[in-house]
Amino acid sequence: MASVGPSATSTQPALPSGPAVFKTIPYAFMLPEIVCGTWVWIFVAATSVSLPLLQGWVMYVSLTSFLASLLLLLSYLLGLHRNSENWKVLDSLYHGATAILYLSAAVLQANATIRSEFGPNSPLYYQLNCVASFFAFLTAFLYILHAFSIYYQ
Repeated sequence: MASVGPSATSTQPALPSGPAVFKTIPYAFMLPEIVCGTWVWIFVAATSVSLPLLQGWVMYVSLTSFLASLLLLLSYLLGLHRNSENWKVLDSLYHGATAILYLSAAVLQANATIRSEFGPNSPLYYQLNCVASFFAFLTAFLYILHAFSIYYQ
């Protein structure tokens, strides 16, 4: 007996795999997230970490999200998702949670930037902290865009 209504898989868009990942809008944000997140931990590591509690959290969030995003990107490129609907849920939850964590890290990095303005070697470290804060907020914005675009797709 044939089914009357359309199947559930025909209405769902296919998840990209291979180079198509870089051409599909929610997944095209993954490479800029990884690159901007890399710049965050490079600039934080280049500074004199005078506030280890604040900048330690920034380093933890940026390195952990870098590794997790890289693994997620590789799994999309290799097609490990096999067009499963669970991957969309995993991707949305991961990017939503990471957006919140990155926003908290960006605020703490901005606080560390303000505090480093008048410290020793202030011009160099202040500029590095400013750039790290900029990339932290930019990366948080990219994660937010990715999470919302997956949610509304």
